[in-house]
Amino acid sequence: MYQALYRKYRSQTFDEMVGQEVVATTLKQAVASGKISHAYLFSGPRGTGKTSAAKIFAKAMNCPNQKDGEPCNHCDICQDITNGSLEDVIEIDAASNNGVDEIREIRDKSTYAPSRATYKVYIIDEVHMLSAGAFNALLKTLEEPTENVVFILATTELHKIPATILSRVQRFEFKAIKQSAIRKHMAEILRKEGIGYEEEALTLIARQAEGGMRDALSILDQALSLSVDNQVTVAIAEEITGSVGQAALDDYVSNLLTHDSLAALTNLTTIYDNGKSMSRFATDLLDYLRDLLIVQTGGESSRTSKAFKDNLSLEQERIFIMIEVVTAAMPEIKNGTHPKIYAEMMTIKLSETVPPSQTDACDTSVLEAELGQLKDQIAQLKARLESTDNAAPASKPIKSKKSFSFKVDKTKILTIMEETVVDSQQSRQYLDALKSSWNEILDSIGPQDRALLLGSEPVLANSENAILAFNAAFNAEQAMKRTDLNTMFGNIMSQAAGFSPQIMAVPKADFEEIRTEFAQKVRSQKGQEGTEAVQDNQNQEEFIPKDFEFLSDKIELEDD
Repeated sequence: MYQALYRKYRSQTFDEMVGQEVVATTLKQAVASGKISHAYLFSGPRGTGKTSAAKIFAKAMNCPNQKDGEPCNHCDICQDITNGSLEDVIEIDAASNNGVDEIREIRDKSTYAPSRATYKVYIIDEVHMLSAGAFNALLKTLEEPTENVVFILATTELHKIPATILSRVQRFEFKAIKQSAIRKHMAEILRKEGIGYEEEALTLIARQAEGGMRDALSILDQALSLSVDNQVTVAIAEEITGSVGQAALDDYVSNLLTHDSLAALTNLTTIYDNGKSMSRFATDLLDYLRDLLIVQTGGESSRTSKAFKDNLSLEQERIFIMIEVVTAAMPEIKNGTHPKIYAEMMTIKLSETVPPSQTDACDTSVLEAELGQLKDQIAQLKARLESTDNAAPASKPIKSKKSFSFKVDKTKILTIMEETVVDSQQSRQYLDALKSSWNEILDSIGPQDRALLLGSEPVLANSENAILAFNAAFNAEQAMKRTDLNTMFGNIMSQAAGFSPQIMAVPKADFEEIRTEFAQKVRSQKGQEGTEAVQDNQNQEEFIPKDFEFLSDKIELEDD
């Protein structure tokens, strides 16, 4: 019986895994060092080697002849695991065994010691299909794992796994395999099979696989079944994948380049009559335009035709516009009832695209004419305004009205300023605690509150109040109205600094005025105390409390 290529050439060692070097190296080192955890989670797109890696890992941790973390694949245990006949390695499909009873049975049987192998391994594929109750039953097993029992969970939909499970497993994310790696692996398989191939054919298959090695080998199998001369050709690959031929895309883009919409529509009709999907055509066209950009920027592409090289003369700005047009048309082409009509509309738009630079050049003369007219109109308006100002009687200036009023509690702010002078060290500690917690406060509140507080800064604080100076008076008013913000602010400060102040918002301009008034008051009081009191302080810097230099520009020491 014929064996499919993806089964025949399934990876049997970590070194044979394609495109997952990081995962393979990590698992090898875990086996070599003996640091094997009780639970692993393999996630990633389909066909990227999750189940294969799980079986290799099971062989490596149980192989008596393993070397540097690799299984020997010759001993009885390795061969039985490969054949699926070792009773200590149990592979379960969660899609058909997703109930609580199945998982409870696993939990009960996992308490028994392995019969032949060192570790009893449970490989649960498509684990995201388990029910909520089954996940809870599995969670109990993962919380209290039996010695020498290893669970390997595999899934293509990581977001469906409960957080309680994720926190109890080692996670390995399998990446989509690069096209170059898929193409190289297929070429090695064909050489082993003694089958000829064309490089462009393998490129088409690798692109269609979208990062999955299993999909690529399945498509390759179909291509081999269609081949009559033991050769994988581009024509066969196009037939199997439904891709639009290189020559057809070359001619289509060439006609777009010369703005020949009628010829481009003829190309489109030919492609459609050959049975190609319009959705597939739009996708292949995007790939073609992308390859043009890559080559123009110094990259490499598998397209080597002369027409492709000629199409490289397309301006990058125009290619970007064409990509936007194709992307905008894709939903209608894919889901619409008349995909060919939408594809024809897209073709006409593409043929009419012009780079912005050319559009600007065409419109320069028109813009210059319009600009000249605007200048003339402005000159006329200025002349009219000057004549009107000279003729009109003087009018009283209109006082602007404020759109809102915000009353600042100046008395309270002055009281807090007086506290800073009396006990400067304590006040500085409160202010330092507030400033050090400022970023934590901003990170802990919602986006609207954060946007409100970003335009403010802490300027003064005591045990009960935190004065925030706002650039905009409107923001200060809004901050005082939000009781929930005040509560959250106090809770964060209580946890971070040990005191729970209330927000006291003040516009920065008003705070500057209050600070000036306070400085004048202090200067007046010190002036009444006489020159001797001033001289006792030796100089102005000694008079100002430490860390309150913000008053220095407002205080002057004068002799009577």
